[in-house]
Amino acid sequence: MDLATAIGLTAGFGVIIVGIINGGGELYWFLNVNSILLVLGGTIAATLVNYPLKVFLGVGSILKNVFVKERFDYIQTIEQLVQKAEKSRKDGILSLEGELDQIESKFLRKGIELAINERDSARLRDYLRMEMNNIMNRHISGQEIFLYMGSYAPAFGMLGTVLGLIVMMNNFGGSGDETLDFDVAAKFAELLGGMGLALITTFYGVLFANLIFLPIGGKLKRKSEDELMMKNIIVEGIISLHSKEHPILIREKLMTFIPSNLRTE
Repeated sequence: MDLATAIGLTAGFGVIIVGIINGGGELYWFLNVNSILLVLGGTIAATLVNYPLKVFLGVGSILKNVFVKERFDYIQTIEQLVQKAEKSRKDGILSLEGELDQIESKFLRKGIELAINERDSARLRDYLRMEMNNIMNRHISGQEIFLYMGSYAPAFGMLGTVLGLIVMMNNFGGSGDETLDFDVAAKFAELLGGMGLALITTFYGVLFANLIFLPIGGKLKRKSEDELMMKNIIVEGIISLHSKEHPILIREKLMTFIPSNLRTE
């Protein structure tokens, strides 16, 4: 499990709860089912308008990736590619066919299989880049759903506040036929209470956007960048292997993809 995600969400809600209590408020003041339904329902409805149903129904599997910790061992992958390059130079690239089942990474296994069957390095690079682009497009689609939801939620929060204020003002003003025999203080207290209730919808819109939807979109983007860096290393390694470059040169070239703080000297 990705502890950073769990800690961030827990800390975010914790800070809000502490702020409410320390400010002299009561938690039940901020619990309103209608406001939650309006913000979440409106956000989901707008997302359905923006995306096909099939894409939206895949949100659950995308969301799962936020809480799953993935560790990409770039150094180990580079050493694996160097080892394959050494064997390929010594025994020929066809000798790698017998080791395909031992490769855990599906992308690396498929890439080496393509390298075995494709003689033209340019076409091989095109195939691998096409696969990379397809993966990147799927990642972007998953990120965009949550980023769009993060933009919709505050808008529906504000919409709920406007609706609440309209209803409140109409109830306060009445039909216009009543005589002014009401208690001004009671009506003013009712007005303030209704205004507070109307503002809760904005609170939920801002909360869902900035603590849930936008951070999830950002987390998916970070995870995508890490995965794509790994796949870039694999692509360049396979192309170099296919071109029969020296394993030492392959290692040095692939190490340039890795940030200096992650390299082992």
